[in-house]
Amino acid sequence: QVQVMESGGGSVQEGGSLRLSCRTSGLTFGDHAMAWFRQASGDEREGIACITWTGGTIWYGDSFKHRFVISRDNAMSTVYLQIDNLKLEDTATYYCAARLYANCGGPRWTDSSERETWGHWGQGTQVTVSS
Repeated sequence: QVQVMESGGGSVQEGGSLRLSCRTSGLTFGDHAMAWFRQASGDEREGIACITWTGGTIWYGDSFKHRFVISRDNAMSTVYLQIDNLKLEDTATYYCAARLYANCGGPRWTDSSERETWGHWGQGTQVTVSS
């Protein structure tokens, strides 16, 4: 049984930092590209970043190219998301997902047409930013 488990969320003040973790089990981690998404209340899900199986290629969503850094440790079956200089608008539930393939699918990785390629999702971790 595949499990995807996010952790590291919480309440933080504006300007602070968080490091989210996502550990998987039940799959061969190195066979999968991994990504972080987020969804704020009332909004659509946004793709933050995707990292290929080697970590050699990373795609960031257009809104996430400056304060967000994705990384992975295949030995630990874990993917990370570092978020710096947190802003109020970063308040959301952050989800980790494993793609069915080792690559991210290129710059269109967040398109709705790619949705079915994200085969395994975690339950999400809440990030709340306050002033």
